[in-house]
Amino acid sequence: MVLFASVVRVTDGLPLSASTDYEQEKELQETKRHLKGLSKKLLQFPDRCTLKSGQYNVNFTYSLGVGYLMVCTANYPNVLAFCFLDELQKEFIVTYDTKRISGAVRPYSFIEFDTFIQKTKQRYNSPRSLSTKINLADMQTEIKLRPPYQLSPEDLQAINGFSVSTSSKYKGIAPTQMLEPASLSGIVSCVLSVLCGGLNLLRGVHAIESILQNDDEDFNYVIAFFLGTAACLYQCYLFAYFSVWRNSKSFLAFALICLSNMYLYELRNVWQILFHVAVGAFMTLQIRLRQPLGKAPDYNV
Repeated sequence: MVLFASVVRVTDGLPLSASTDYEQEKELQETKRHLKGLSKKLLQFPDRCTLKSGQYNVNFTYSLGVGYLMVCTANYPNVLAFCFLDELQKEFIVTYDTKRISGAVRPYSFIEFDTFIQKTKQRYNSPRSLSTKINLADMQTEIKLRPPYQLSPEDLQAINGFSVSTSSKYKGIAPTQMLEPASLSGIVSCVLSVLCGGLNLLRGVHAIESILQNDDEDFNYVIAFFLGTAACLYQCYLFAYFSVWRNSKSFLAFALICLSNMYLYELRNVWQILFHVAVGAFMTLQIRLRQPLGKAPDYNV
């Protein structure tokens, strides 16, 4: 059953609301202490996690700068636990705007949300009445595709302040591992980038053939063509998958495209060079616009 739930601001762990709790059992209080420690370090972990603590579990998820945490018994189904958190998230986002959340100064500024938490908690602790009101299929599918990360004893040490180096372990699997759906312009830019990469590869192969037939040919042209190919394909990869320093990497790939085309000015006319550079710039823009789920576009390198 669901025992306790809270809503916190991700940036600093400020509690925004929580359910009323009268349980004084020692192990439960210890588990809640872990939850409190987690609430201050959510950004160090993936966006959906489970921490097993004896006969209790701590589950949490976060999005759009707000974290939703709960304590439940160890035998409580994971699907129901994250459906519960998903309901809290949807209601909280609808009820409170981002400016009000970011401007909150005092703890429990939205304590009135406790009413919704308590009602939802009661529903989820009564599975018979719950089955007709929610659809578990979507959450079951999502958990199969992207199961919650199981926090380890080392993670628990980091939560309790015994380690400061653990956070780097999760930089590649934070919530930003899921990107927003690709737009039509993004797909077009990706196709054009693959086309440019293919053209560079074809010209590179022809340059190798020319070198084999004529020793006077410059091998640096081959390198320039292949570097252009690699940069174009790498931009496609960055568009499709999340990576640490993704925007900076895309800019460096674009710079490589520009440099390789500058070197190849003797083999290409102005329009060809402009086409390759324009496609690289368009691809860089699309990479920057396609942000992780729940994050606004970042225009800083």
